[in-house]
Amino acid sequence: MSPLRALDVVEARPEHAAVVADIIRRSFGARRELDPPSTATQETEASVREVLETSGGLLVERRGRPMGALLFDESRPGLLGLRRVSVDPEIQSRGVASAMVGVAEDTAEERGKDGIWLHVRAELPDTVRFWERRKYVRTGGEGTLLEFGKTLWLARETRTADDTQDLARRLAGLLRAGDLLVLSGDLGAGKTTFTQGLADGLDVRGPVTSPTFIVARHHPPLADGPGLVHVDAYRLGSAAELDDLDLDASLAESVTVVEWGEGLAEQLSPDRLHLRFERREAASDDPLGTSAAETDDADDLDEPRVVTVTPHGARWVGVPLRSTLLG
Repeated sequence: MSPLRALDVVEARPEHAAVVADIIRRSFGARRELDPPSTATQETEASVREVLETSGGLLVERRGRPMGALLFDESRPGLLGLRRVSVDPEIQSRGVASAMVGVAEDTAEERGKDGIWLHVRAELPDTVRFWERRKYVRTGGEGTLLEFGKTLWLARETRTADDTQDLARRLAGLLRAGDLLVLSGDLGAGKTTFTQGLADGLDVRGPVTSPTFIVARHHPPLADGPGLVHVDAYRLGSAAELDDLDLDASLAESVTVVEWGEGLAEQLSPDRLHLRFERREAASDDPLGTSAAETDDADDLDEPRVVTVTPHGARWVGVPLRSTLLG
């Protein structure tokens, strides 16, 4: 079935309580019987109004007709919970739930949250797949009630090399042995500069320089934290060549950073951070117009960058990436 057009996803206010409660009851009531049964069918206008007054929710309409709704839960610090995700049973599989999830993630960002959590019934495999397709991962739960979560991606501008290194030091405080960071971006975009800040934050033996010709360098810890394995995959032609470095042997006890690793290093771990570095062209007094990528120490020039951080895997669910890196 084709998706519905002109969907309006709006904030559900207390005056919408009766409409939202009706959608929830009809949506959950149309599901097959579960054991134990869902309590969603017992929602009332009063119970929904109480949630909307404290945490809020969303309502989907098309030409004034209610199509779907969900309730928010702010009981967990730094996270936004989604409850009673409901779609009118007469219009299932028409994009209503996807539209709500997209706006819910935007709402989490606006409220300064790091991520989202929700519960899913194990007996509903189509619902489980719906959330998995949207990069939500299972984080816990037993029996029939599974917990899923997602840490939100973020983008941060750094205006100088010092800013880039400061961002890395902030991230270092969240890292532990076994973490994998995959760095991508053009020449001179700031990948090595970032790794230098990361090494400083991890307190490992330096100096940290681009390992292009050595391919991989190990920097042991100076204190009790993990070491740093710094890999430059620029000259590697395939994932098999990366395999030959035997990084698996050191992955568990170190933080591993792979520059130019996109499309190669993902095989190392399903739990990873992907950091993309993009240079923003700055005005230059250089009459020759020499670009950063044409200089010997391009990575150290003070030019604005945008660093995009995208988490993958259950490791990062619940980790305060946004609040830490955005300050």
